[in-house]
Amino acid sequence: MVRFHDLRYTFATLALQNGVDIKTVSGMLGRFSAGFTLDTYAHVTTVAQKEAANIMANVLSCAAQSS
Repeated sequence: MVRFHDLRYTFATLALQNGVDIKTVSGMLGRFSAGFTLDTYAHVTTVAQKEAANIMANVLSCAAQSS
């Protein structure tokens, strides 16, 4: 059996993993605080931060090679 909470959690996780910003996700979940949403789904944003760091490392590496 799937609970409503499970659907909310899955929605928020998938949205954040696919680039929807935390403020938008928070609003769609009916939360007043993006901070609460961020605290709840911190594991998702940690993964996104690592991916962003890797992307920027590649960008900077390419820029350094072009110079």
